[in-house]
Amino acid sequence: MDSDQSTAKAVEPVPNSSMKLLFVEMGVGYDQHGQDITSAATRACRDAISSNSIPAFRRGSIPGVSFGEMKLQIKLGVPRSLQHLLDIEKVKSIFPYGKITDVEVVDGGLICSSGVHVEEMGDKNDDCYIVNAAVYVGY
Repeated sequence: MDSDQSTAKAVEPVPNSSMKLLFVEMGVGYDQHGQDITSAATRACRDAISSNSIPAFRRGSIPGVSFGEMKLQIKLGVPRSLQHLLDIEKVKSIFPYGKITDVEVVDGGLICSSGVHVEEMGDKNDDCYIVNAAVYVGY
């Protein structure tokens, strides 16, 4: 075993374990034209939440928990070289409800070629940015 593996710390299942976790939504977002990492991140978050409905919070299905107590924690995999360009507030703004208690940005995602450079679409080059998102939902 190399030294990097032996010194790795245990990873918690949720960024903030004080939250009672109900489920995790996962998504991927791309920006093929314009090279905007925030667009890729917002698409990843929309992808994560787009095919889910959460009636339990609105209907009071969880005893003692109201809609206003819904908490979200967001973890984004973003290429390290682009993390400083990410607009976290814009990413947070796409969530329609729930209190966002934490946004964690980690090394991840991908920069690859889209195969085409289209100046008319705002391209600076042929890079495609890809971001991964995990949205933790609980109370």
